[in-house]
Amino acid sequence: MPKTEKDEVIKNGAAKDNRPTARMKSHLNIGVISLMVLICAAVVVNLFKVSVIDHAKYEGLANNYHFGTLTLEAQRGAIYDAAGTPLAWSATVYNVFIDPTLFREEMQEVEESNEAKRKSAQEKGETPDNLINIENLKSSIANYLANKLDIEAEEVLEAFEKDGRYYVLQTQVEKNVADEIMAYFSDMNLVSFATQASTRRYYPQNELAASVIGFTNSDGNGQYGLEYQYDSYLSGVDGRVVSAQAANGEEMPYRYSTTYDAENGDSLYLTIDTTIQYYLEKALSEMVTEFNVQERACGIIMNPKTGAIYAMATYPSFDLNSPSEIYDEATARELAALSGQDYTDAYLAARELQWKNKATQEIYYPGSVFKVITSAAAFDEKLIDLKATMFTCDGVFPVEDAKIHCSNRSGHGTQNFTTALTNSCNPAFMAIGLRIGGERFYQYMDGFGLTEVTGIDLPGESSSIHVNADMSKVDLASSSFGQVNKITPIQMITAYAATINGGTLVEPYVVDKIVDEAGNVVEEHQVEIKRQVVSAETSEIMREQLEAVVENNNGHNAHIDGYRIGGKSGTSEKLDLYSAEDEAGMEYVASYCCFAPADDPEIILLIMADEPDKSINYYGGAVVAPYARNVMADVLPYLGYYPETDNIVQSNNVTVPLLQDQSLTEAQATLTELGLEYQVVGDGSTVIRQCPKTGSSVSKGGVVLLYTDSEAEPQYTEVPNLLGMTAAEADVALQGAGLNIVTIGASAENAEARVQFQSEPEGTQVEVGTVISLTMTINDQTG
Repeated sequence: MPKTEKDEVIKNGAAKDNRPTARMKSHLNIGVISLMVLICAAVVVNLFKVSVIDHAKYEGLANNYHFGTLTLEAQRGAIYDAAGTPLAWSATVYNVFIDPTLFREEMQEVEESNEAKRKSAQEKGETPDNLINIENLKSSIANYLANKLDIEAEEVLEAFEKDGRYYVLQTQVEKNVADEIMAYFSDMNLVSFATQASTRRYYPQNELAASVIGFTNSDGNGQYGLEYQYDSYLSGVDGRVVSAQAANGEEMPYRYSTTYDAENGDSLYLTIDTTIQYYLEKALSEMVTEFNVQERACGIIMNPKTGAIYAMATYPSFDLNSPSEIYDEATARELAALSGQDYTDAYLAARELQWKNKATQEIYYPGSVFKVITSAAAFDEKLIDLKATMFTCDGVFPVEDAKIHCSNRSGHGTQNFTTALTNSCNPAFMAIGLRIGGERFYQYMDGFGLTEVTGIDLPGESSSIHVNADMSKVDLASSSFGQVNKITPIQMITAYAATINGGTLVEPYVVDKIVDEAGNVVEEHQVEIKRQVVSAETSEIMREQLEAVVENNNGHNAHIDGYRIGGKSGTSEKLDLYSAEDEAGMEYVASYCCFAPADDPEIILLIMADEPDKSINYYGGAVVAPYARNVMADVLPYLGYYPETDNIVQSNNVTVPLLQDQSLTEAQATLTELGLEYQVVGDGSTVIRQCPKTGSSVSKGGVVLLYTDSEAEPQYTEVPNLLGMTAAEADVALQGAGLNIVTIGASAENAEARVQFQSEPEGTQVEVGTVISLTMTINDQTG
């Protein structure tokens, strides 16, 4: 018999028990339970993390799955000038879009309707005649939209086949066009096309105050200027359209949506006045053209008591509506001659430069305008006396191992302070600077804010480069007339203002208030006086001395008859870019800073020209002062300041009276009494018309044409070239042409005064007797 398993067991002895023992079962149970506990703990921890700690995250993911979100762009706040004139504003425009999925569903419904019509007609034994050809319909829609929008018909046809429920056909569509499109599809009972409100930024004044206002990028975010500085106020809060999604993740039609309206941005009201801004930019344009200024020019007009900026400009400017287009014609021509990488590099550099605000973002040597600061420090420290302190200038001033020259190489001789300031004598001010000493000089620089940014509410304000209290005597001497420390124009005018406003340093600002959409004032600027720098007594002395430079000399280029004006010119060498030893190769910065009324200043103006053409002129008194005068002559009456009769210097100019309809005898007697000549045209006894017209200003001895015959035709003559002539020479030339003369600016009696501008260009045909206005300037070579 074959052996069984049992027999084997018996043969080998007692059978072994392989079943698990109770102890083994106990260990196993503990292991399984521990594992289960760990798994449960992990599940609980993760549930807590998902439901509590990361609740927001997963809720967002769920919402993203169940809901689609469409942003509604907030309308950006506007920017207005001081009078409420818009400088930047956003108009409502529209995005035209299609729901491609819904469109295909609508086309399917049309096809089903066609099929039903076919079936009905077939049952009646008729031929359907009102079927819609879907392909023709699509083509018709595509052509219509291509005609209304800036889009090709082929692109519209492609949009019909896009996935999803939102495809933009065109952005920034004007309201009238968007309304026409929606009316078109409404008549067709198609709801797959819709519009979405958006905004577009406009700058109605184009290039006016461009570097101050700045612009927005393609995303609507502020770039440069106030658009950047106040972006958080202007931009507002975008709204949303939240639409449901089907289980497969596809967005449902827009009728299943909720709209959360946008909160529009706040608006800015500036201290800038567009009229004053225009006067400033006009003067800068003329100056840059006349003197071929190479490195741009800038100007600032400010209230010296409050720091409010009435105007700030950089020229050449640029068009805010096309900021990437090179605005300066000369630069554009230079770029047109380039290609490839050379063009790209030059274009990017030119674009960045034209966006830069020269008044706040570039530093320069201020030159002799800085002597105002040196003077104020010396008077405040009582280191000089107006009557007793005398200065001797022989054309050079030795300091340690250096010999520093005066602008007048032959010297000014012995002079008191007033004369030294009028002459802008460098040796006199170097002597003053050494009296002050390096430590105290630095303290006043710091006090006047020249070691820190002004804090003006514009982006990117540059810091100055200046020497410290341990400066050498050479640096101190050169600093005293503005030829060591490099500062921004906004620093210079703010410090200058402190010397003439009673001695306080104010913080300049551009934004007066911020207003929300409902007209509520969100924020309003409060005048910030940083500190008292010099005493009120010192400030009064400075006003008097700076007025003496202009008002006590009616031959000065900045003199305006009837107004009390104080001012100081500056001409600085660009020592960091050109060799001091190479006088022929040196380039200069010309500037002028003036204020009015001199006894109680309400307005202060600084104009700077960077590298005027040396072959024409480069001194601040000759290049800039005449234009500063023109700006002040425009701005002061605009602000309500009129000539004071007791300040009007005896003038040779006469105002032509109304003579029309008077008898010839009466008109002749009136003109004779005024010191004017006359010429009668015609045989009548009554004046029918006159030339020059009533109210014209003309020099004594001028000729007025009296027309007494209605048939007499006016005669015309050609204006000669008068530039560079003295007043006497110009008068002779104009008399020979049958024209009258009137002069403004520097005194015509000053033998050094020359014609810088004439009101009518050479070669212009004008009526005989017309008054030609000549702006006289002196080749002022005081630094």
